[in-house]
Amino acid sequence: MSTTATENAATTAGPRRAEPEQAALAPGAGFVPALAAVYRAQLSRAKVSRIPLLFVATFQSLGIMVLMRGVVDGGDEARAVVSGASVLVVAFVGLNLLAQYFGRLRAGGGLDHYATLPAPPASVVLGTAGAYASFTVPGVVFTAVAGSLLFQLPLAGLWILAAVIPLAGAALAGLGAALGLLAPRPELATLCGQLGMSAALLLGVLPPERLPLPVQWLRDLLPSTYGVEALAATFSPGPAWGAILVDLGVCAAVGLVSLAVATRAYRWAAAR
Repeated sequence: MSTTATENAATTAGPRRAEPEQAALAPGAGFVPALAAVYRAQLSRAKVSRIPLLFVATFQSLGIMVLMRGVVDGGDEARAVVSGASVLVVAFVGLNLLAQYFGRLRAGGGLDHYATLPAPPASVVLGTAGAYASFTVPGVVFTAVAGSLLFQLPLAGLWILAAVIPLAGAALAGLGAALGLLAPRPELATLCGQLGMSAALLLGVLPPERLPLPVQWLRDLLPSTYGVEALAATFSPGPAWGAILVDLGVCAAVGLVSLAVATRAYRWAAAR
Protein backbone atom coordinates (compact mmCIF):
# COMPACT_ATOMS: atom_id res chain seq x y z
CA MET A 1 0.00 0.00 0.00
CA SER A 2 1.33 3.41 -0.97
CA THR A 3 1.96 6.25 1.44
CA THR A 4 -0.92 8.29 -0.04
CA ALA A 5 -3.36 5.41 0.47
CA THR A 6 -2.23 4.99 4.07
CA GLU A 7 -2.79 8.67 4.81
CA ASN A 8 -6.24 8.57 3.20
CA ALA A 9 -7.21 5.57 5.32
CA ALA A 10 -6.09 7.34 8.51
CA THR A 11 -8.05 10.43 7.51
CA THR A 12 -11.17 8.38 6.81
CA ALA A 13 -10.97 6.55 10.13
CA GLY A 14 -10.67 9.85 12.00
CA PRO A 15 -8.81 10.46 15.24
CA ARG A 16 -8.56 7.58 17.69
CA ARG A 17 -10.82 7.92 20.74
CA ALA A 18 -9.01 8.22 24.03
CA GLU A 19 -9.58 5.45 26.56
CA PRO A 20 -11.76 6.65 29.49
CA GLU A 21 -9.82 7.01 32.70
CA GLN A 22 -10.97 4.92 35.65
CA ALA A 23 -12.51 7.04 38.40
CA ALA A 24 -10.49 7.06 41.58
CA LEU A 25 -12.16 5.76 44.72
CA ALA A 26 -12.93 8.27 47.41
CA PRO A 27 -10.44 8.16 50.26
CA GLY A 28 -11.55 6.45 53.45
CA ALA A 29 -12.79 8.58 56.29
CA GLY A 30 -10.27 9.54 58.92
CA PHE A 31 -10.40 7.92 62.31
CA VAL A 32 -11.59 10.98 64.26
CA PRO A 33 -14.36 12.06 61.81
CA ALA A 34 -15.59 8.46 61.54
CA LEU A 35 -15.51 8.08 65.34
CA ALA A 36 -17.53 11.28 65.76
CA ALA A 37 -20.07 10.21 63.14
CA VAL A 38 -20.60 6.77 64.68
CA TYR A 39 -20.80 8.28 68.17
CA ARG A 40 -23.48 10.81 67.14
CA ALA A 41 -25.49 8.20 65.26
CA GLN A 42 -25.45 5.71 68.12
CA LEU A 43 -26.20 8.37 70.72
CA SER A 44 -29.21 9.57 68.71
CA ARG A 45 -30.43 6.00 68.40
CA ALA A 46 -29.93 5.42 72.12
CA LYS A 47 -31.99 8.49 72.99
CA VAL A 48 -34.96 7.02 71.15
CA SER A 49 -34.79 3.33 72.02
CA ARG A 50 -32.78 3.08 75.23
CA ILE A 51 -34.45 5.59 77.56
CA PRO A 52 -36.85 2.97 79.01
CA LEU A 53 -33.92 0.63 79.65
CA LEU A 54 -31.96 3.40 81.35
CA PHE A 55 -34.97 3.98 83.59
CA VAL A 56 -35.02 0.26 84.42
CA ALA A 57 -31.30 0.26 85.22
CA THR A 58 -31.61 3.31 87.48
CA PHE A 59 -34.75 2.01 89.20
CA GLN A 60 -33.02 -1.33 89.77
CA SER A 61 -30.06 0.34 91.48
CA LEU A 62 -32.36 2.51 93.61
CA GLY A 63 -34.33 -0.55 94.67
CA ILE A 64 -31.17 -2.37 95.70
CA MET A 65 -30.06 0.56 97.84
CA VAL A 66 -33.45 0.77 99.54
CA LEU A 67 -33.31 -2.96 100.33
CA MET A 68 -29.76 -2.71 101.64
CA ARG A 69 -30.72 0.25 103.81
CA GLY A 70 -32.50 -2.17 106.11
CA VAL A 71 -29.34 -4.14 106.86
CA VAL A 72 -26.61 -1.53 106.44
CA ASP A 73 -26.42 1.46 108.76
CA GLY A 74 -23.42 3.38 107.54
CA GLY A 75 -19.63 3.39 107.41
CA ASP A 76 -17.67 1.38 104.87
CA GLU A 77 -20.63 -0.86 104.07
CA ALA A 78 -22.85 2.09 103.13
CA ARG A 79 -20.10 3.52 100.93
CA ALA A 80 -19.73 0.16 99.19
CA VAL A 81 -23.48 -0.15 98.57
CA VAL A 82 -23.88 3.33 97.10
CA SER A 83 -20.77 3.02 94.92
CA GLY A 84 -21.66 -0.47 93.71
CA ALA A 85 -25.23 0.52 92.88
CA SER A 86 -24.03 3.57 90.95
CA VAL A 87 -21.51 1.63 88.83
CA LEU A 88 -24.14 -1.07 88.31
CA VAL A 89 -25.97 1.34 85.97
CA VAL A 90 -22.84 1.41 83.80
CA ALA A 91 -22.65 -2.38 83.84
CA PHE A 92 -26.29 -2.75 82.86
CA VAL A 93 -26.01 -0.45 79.84
CA GLY A 94 -22.35 -0.67 78.85
CA LEU A 95 -21.83 -4.39 79.36
CA ASN A 96 -25.22 -6.07 79.15
CA LEU A 97 -26.94 -4.02 76.47
CA LEU A 98 -23.81 -3.60 74.34
CA ALA A 99 -23.20 -7.35 74.33
CA GLN A 100 -26.77 -7.87 73.16
CA TYR A 101 -26.47 -5.14 70.52
CA PHE A 102 -23.32 -6.50 68.89
CA GLY A 103 -24.64 -10.04 69.16
CA ARG A 104 -27.78 -9.10 67.21
CA LEU A 105 -25.74 -6.99 64.80
CA ARG A 106 -23.50 -9.90 63.95
CA ALA A 107 -26.35 -12.42 63.65
CA GLY A 108 -28.53 -10.12 61.54
CA GLY A 109 -25.84 -9.13 59.04
CA GLY A 110 -25.53 -5.59 60.36
CA LEU A 111 -21.75 -5.88 60.35
CA ASP A 112 -21.89 -6.14 56.57
CA HIS A 113 -23.39 -2.64 56.46
CA TYR A 114 -20.62 -1.21 58.61
CA ALA A 115 -18.02 -3.08 56.56
CA THR A 116 -19.13 -1.22 53.41
CA LEU A 117 -18.63 2.17 55.04
CA PRO A 118 -15.26 3.94 54.73
CA ALA A 119 -14.86 3.86 58.50
CA PRO A 120 -11.99 2.19 60.37
CA PRO A 121 -13.13 -0.75 62.53
CA ALA A 122 -11.76 0.90 65.65
CA SER A 123 -13.96 3.96 65.09
CA VAL A 124 -17.07 1.78 64.87
CA VAL A 125 -16.30 -0.06 68.10
CA LEU A 126 -15.10 3.00 70.03
CA GLY A 127 -17.94 5.20 68.78
CA THR A 128 -20.59 2.67 69.75
CA ALA A 129 -19.00 1.92 73.12
CA GLY A 130 -18.59 5.62 73.86
CA ALA A 131 -22.24 6.32 73.03
CA TYR A 132 -23.46 3.57 75.34
CA ALA A 133 -21.14 4.71 78.14
CA SER A 134 -22.28 8.33 77.73
CA PHE A 135 -25.87 7.21 77.88
CA THR A 136 -25.37 6.03 81.48
CA VAL A 137 -24.38 9.47 82.83
CA PRO A 138 -27.84 10.63 84.04
CA GLY A 139 -28.60 7.33 85.72
CA VAL A 140 -25.25 7.09 87.48
CA VAL A 141 -25.39 10.67 88.77
CA PHE A 142 -28.98 10.31 89.97
CA THR A 143 -28.22 7.00 91.69
CA ALA A 144 -25.11 8.36 93.42
CA VAL A 145 -26.89 11.48 94.68
CA ALA A 146 -29.96 9.55 95.84
CA GLY A 147 -27.81 6.92 97.58
CA SER A 148 -25.70 9.56 99.30
CA LEU A 149 -28.82 11.21 100.67
CA LEU A 150 -30.32 7.85 101.66
CA PHE A 151 -27.22 6.75 103.61
CA GLN A 152 -26.27 10.28 104.71
CA LEU A 153 -22.97 10.31 102.86
CA PRO A 154 -21.18 13.51 101.79
CA LEU A 155 -21.85 14.79 98.29
CA ALA A 156 -18.61 16.74 97.92
CA GLY A 157 -16.64 13.86 96.41
CA LEU A 158 -19.13 12.99 93.67
CA TRP A 159 -17.12 15.02 91.17
CA ILE A 160 -15.00 11.88 90.82
CA LEU A 161 -17.84 10.51 88.69
CA ALA A 162 -16.39 12.61 85.86
CA ALA A 163 -13.51 10.11 85.81
CA VAL A 164 -15.28 6.96 87.03
CA ILE A 165 -18.02 6.98 84.39
CA PRO A 166 -15.81 7.19 81.26
CA LEU A 167 -13.08 4.87 82.58
CA ALA A 168 -15.35 2.20 84.07
CA GLY A 169 -17.65 2.68 81.09
CA ALA A 170 -14.80 2.06 78.65
CA ALA A 171 -13.75 -1.10 80.48
CA LEU A 172 -17.27 -2.52 80.70
CA ALA A 173 -18.35 -1.39 77.23
CA GLY A 174 -15.23 -2.88 75.66
CA LEU A 175 -15.91 -6.15 77.48
CA GLY A 176 -19.55 -6.12 76.38
CA ALA A 177 -18.62 -5.42 72.75
CA ALA A 178 -16.05 -8.22 72.76
CA LEU A 179 -18.56 -10.69 74.24
CA GLY A 180 -21.20 -9.75 71.67
CA LEU A 181 -18.81 -10.03 68.71
CA LEU A 182 -17.16 -13.26 69.80
CA ALA A 183 -20.32 -15.13 70.80
CA PRO A 184 -21.34 -17.53 68.01
CA ARG A 185 -25.05 -16.88 68.60
CA PRO A 186 -26.99 -13.84 69.84
CA GLU A 187 -28.51 -15.90 72.63
CA LEU A 188 -25.06 -16.60 74.01
CA ALA A 189 -24.16 -12.92 73.74
CA THR A 190 -27.27 -12.05 75.78
CA LEU A 191 -26.40 -14.73 78.34
CA CYS A 192 -22.82 -13.50 78.69
CA GLY A 193 -23.96 -9.91 79.06
CA GLN A 194 -26.48 -10.76 81.76
CA LEU A 195 -23.98 -12.93 83.61
CA GLY A 196 -21.50 -10.07 83.56
CA MET A 197 -24.11 -7.66 84.89
CA SER A 198 -25.08 -10.15 87.61
CA ALA A 199 -21.43 -10.42 88.62
CA ALA A 200 -21.24 -6.62 88.84
CA LEU A 201 -24.37 -6.67 90.98
CA LEU A 202 -23.33 -9.38 93.42
CA LEU A 203 -19.63 -8.54 93.66
CA GLY A 204 -19.95 -4.77 93.42
CA VAL A 205 -22.91 -3.90 95.61
CA LEU A 206 -22.33 -6.33 98.46
CA PRO A 207 -19.73 -5.11 100.99
CA PRO A 208 -16.48 -6.99 100.29
CA GLU A 209 -15.91 -7.71 104.00
CA ARG A 210 -18.94 -9.99 103.98
CA LEU A 211 -17.77 -12.05 101.01
CA PRO A 212 -15.75 -15.29 101.33
CA LEU A 213 -12.09 -14.99 100.42
CA PRO A 214 -12.35 -16.91 97.10
CA VAL A 215 -15.23 -14.65 96.07
CA GLN A 216 -13.13 -11.60 96.93
CA TRP A 217 -10.48 -12.88 94.53
CA LEU A 218 -13.12 -13.14 91.80
CA ARG A 219 -14.20 -9.62 92.68
CA ASP A 220 -10.70 -8.36 91.96
CA LEU A 221 -10.95 -9.76 88.42
CA LEU A 222 -14.05 -7.71 87.62
CA PRO A 223 -13.13 -4.37 86.00
CA SER A 224 -16.09 -2.52 87.52
CA THR A 225 -14.70 -3.29 90.99
CA TYR A 226 -12.01 -0.65 90.60
CA GLY A 227 -14.52 2.00 89.64
CA VAL A 228 -16.55 1.06 92.72
CA GLU A 229 -13.49 1.30 94.95
CA ALA A 230 -12.49 4.69 93.53
CA LEU A 231 -15.96 6.12 94.11
CA ALA A 232 -16.30 4.59 97.57
CA ALA A 233 -12.97 6.07 98.69
CA THR A 234 -14.18 9.62 97.99
CA PHE A 235 -16.94 9.21 100.59
CA SER A 236 -14.34 8.68 103.32
CA PRO A 237 -12.94 11.58 105.30
CA GLY A 238 -9.45 12.30 103.97
CA PRO A 239 -9.56 9.96 100.95
CA ALA A 240 -6.37 8.23 99.84
CA TRP A 241 -5.90 9.82 96.43
CA GLY A 242 -2.99 7.57 95.57
CA ALA A 243 -5.19 4.48 95.85
CA ILE A 244 -7.96 6.22 93.92
CA LEU A 245 -5.58 7.02 91.05
CA VAL A 246 -4.41 3.41 91.00
CA ASP A 247 -8.00 2.15 90.78
CA LEU A 248 -8.77 4.58 87.97
CA GLY A 249 -5.56 3.56 86.22
CA VAL A 250 -6.64 -0.09 86.34
CA CYS A 251 -9.98 0.87 84.77
CA ALA A 252 -8.17 2.76 82.03
CA ALA A 253 -5.80 -0.13 81.32
CA VAL A 254 -8.62 -2.68 81.20
CA GLY A 255 -10.57 -0.33 78.95
CA LEU A 256 -7.71 -0.07 76.46
CA VAL A 257 -7.21 -3.83 76.38
CA SER A 258 -10.91 -4.69 76.14
CA LEU A 259 -11.55 -2.14 73.38
CA ALA A 260 -8.52 -3.44 71.46
CA VAL A 261 -9.86 -6.99 71.76
CA ALA A 262 -13.30 -5.80 70.66
CA THR A 263 -11.77 -4.10 67.61
CA ARG A 264 -9.99 -7.28 66.55
CA ALA A 265 -13.18 -9.26 67.18
CA TYR A 266 -15.04 -6.80 64.95
CA ARG A 267 -12.53 -7.31 62.12
CA TRP A 268 -12.78 -11.06 62.54
CA ALA A 269 -16.59 -11.10 62.61
CA ALA A 270 -16.89 -8.71 59.64
CA ALA A 271 -14.53 -10.86 57.55
CA ARG A 272 -16.54 -14.05 58.02
